[in-house]
Amino acid sequence: MSESVSFALRNDIALITIENPPVNALSQAVRSGLKAAITQGEQDSRVKAMVLICAGRSFSAGADIHEFGKPPQEPLLVEVIEEIEQASKPIVAAIHGTALGGGLEVALGCHFRIASMDAKMGLPEVKLGLLPGAGGTQRLPRLIGVPAALELIVDGGMVSAERALELGLIDERVVSGKLEAAALDFARGVIDSSMPVRRLSTLDCSFSDSDVFEAYTESVTRKRRGYIAPLRCIAAVQAAAELPFAKGMERERAMFLELAASFQSKAQRHAFFAERAAARVPDATLKKETEVLSVDSVGVVGAGTMGTGIAMCFANVGIPVLLLETNADNLERGVATIRKNYARTMDRGGLTQAEMDRRIALIRPSAVYEDLAQVDLVIEAVFEELGVKQMVFRMLDQVCKPGAILASNTSYLNIDAIADVTARPEYVLGMHFFSPANVMPLLENVRGAKTLPQVCAAAMKVGKVIGKTPVMVRVCDGFVGNRMLAKRTRESYFMLEEGATPQQIDRVLYDFGFPMGPFAMSDLAGVDVGWLNRQSRLANLTSRERACDILDQVHALGRFGQKTGAGFYRYEEDRSRHVDPKIEELIVNHSKKRGIERRQIPDSEIIERCLYPMINEAAKLLEEGIVDRPGDIDVVWLKGYGFPAFLGGPLFYADHIGLPVIHQAMLKYQAVHGEQYWKPAALLEDLVRSGKQFYS
Repeated sequence: MSESVSFALRNDIALITIENPPVNALSQAVRSGLKAAITQGEQDSRVKAMVLICAGRSFSAGADIHEFGKPPQEPLLVEVIEEIEQASKPIVAAIHGTALGGGLEVALGCHFRIASMDAKMGLPEVKLGLLPGAGGTQRLPRLIGVPAALELIVDGGMVSAERALELGLIDERVVSGKLEAAALDFARGVIDSSMPVRRLSTLDCSFSDSDVFEAYTESVTRKRRGYIAPLRCIAAVQAAAELPFAKGMERERAMFLELAASFQSKAQRHAFFAERAAARVPDATLKKETEVLSVDSVGVVGAGTMGTGIAMCFANVGIPVLLLETNADNLERGVATIRKNYARTMDRGGLTQAEMDRRIALIRPSAVYEDLAQVDLVIEAVFEELGVKQMVFRMLDQVCKPGAILASNTSYLNIDAIADVTARPEYVLGMHFFSPANVMPLLENVRGAKTLPQVCAAAMKVGKVIGKTPVMVRVCDGFVGNRMLAKRTRESYFMLEEGATPQQIDRVLYDFGFPMGPFAMSDLAGVDVGWLNRQSRLANLTSRERACDILDQVHALGRFGQKTGAGFYRYEEDRSRHVDPKIEELIVNHSKKRGIERRQIPDSEIIERCLYPMINEAAKLLEEGIVDRPGDIDVVWLKGYGFPAFLGGPLFYADHIGLPVIHQAMLKYQAVHGEQYWKPAALLEDLVRSGKQFYS
């Protein structure tokens, strides 16, 4: 036995309790203790049945993350589960909180399962580039059937106790808070009725409809483009349907080991840890004991696309919002947009009418600044122009209560220049949401020079409360994401001048793993939006960037993207995208006018010129202390810009391909295009010189 697992007798029933806070991870000590407890229960003649339960707020949430990437330690989980299943005495798993990954696999090894009303269960290994490796792909389809098992394993989601009971995943659903008593009663019933043990490995799993596997494979190939793990999950479940249990286990183990050693899984595990780390700001002034200001009410200034989306984020979690818009027509339009968005979600089955009404009622429209007097946090989401934002903040400073946090949703502008027009710069910071704000997971919190630690802590906490992935950065032009994106955008337009087409660049980046390329994205976001951003930054551009005015020319034609039926592409009524010869003609004429001889640009050059300047800029961000860790940069790009998770983020990917490779490419393009655009960052040069990496 171990300190993490206890064994106690309740008359003739053994109560085996795992206690390994905070989530009862299946560490080596837990596995060893669990194995010893099962052996003790088997050998004790007084014991007629066993109940496996967990202390704290959850059943086991799976593997111990501290063991990730390390050599396996005996006993292996698959061996422990085999001992549980082969026990001669019935074992009941009592589930509360969450049973995830290896935790659910342990429960599947038990002969019976009951769960509290609020319990949730799932096998999320696919999200780490893995598959359930302790029998989950073989036992689950034998219990709930192949189609349901495919959905749970391949998607990696969770099911409620109610749904688990419907599927047959659990045998009984019990009142929360009385799980132990209910489990002992269930075990008593098993004993009294002489119910035989039910080993899932012995159940039939024959399934003749091969079309299901083909359909799932086709769907995954389309929706999870580039990912290996979902396809291996399908293959493992198919093995359960076609092979004896022992052979299926061998197949599962082989594919698990293949995935565990793959770059994709390492990248996805890196992304998992980087996201967890991003929530912890490693600053002496932001220690755990830092006071966190309470945010129980919120104001949002601006009822446009961003403002309405931000308001929905708070209403979704029950926080009242005052939506301020001084233009009555814009306010009415904003409220209508919110109603339409919620109605669309309700029509898809994502909301009940009652819940929709509750959320809408939490959003109070107003045209009067004084109504913001008592809110705890105000987020400004007005036009991206410094003078406009400064005017808003002067007004907020006058009407908001002392101690209220004032945040700007700016995506580029200097937070300190905004804070300095107030008498409370220490309560000002950036909270950069991504569009659509009610959907995109990233929240880029921007700490100003004078922002108080407790204000930063509050912004990070708020991000988690509303379901975002918050990352703390410091002030610079474009912060992290947009500063790096600007380099990719620059090279994309330069390559149009030199011989590439929008569809070629978009295809290359799409094939790399991005949801879409820069020109398809421009059409989606609005060419007019990109043009306004370019106009606001013209003074900061180089002479070549100003002369590369292809975006200006497309805008001048009134081609604003999908909303006008044409941008860099032509669109049908169903929004299907088509190459437009008019745009190719415009680009070719531009090159002639600029005296640039067009050439065939290879796909490999597009990848290098789009990604390597971004990586170089990321090195500068680390040099300048804009972010504390390379992982924060990866999280920004994974959660806000669609960088493929199976590559781990720009800097994890950079380490994979080799920093010397990137450095040499920078020098190669510097010789052609000049030091102004291609000078390697000092940090990049230092890392190459010392043989280190971003993550070494």
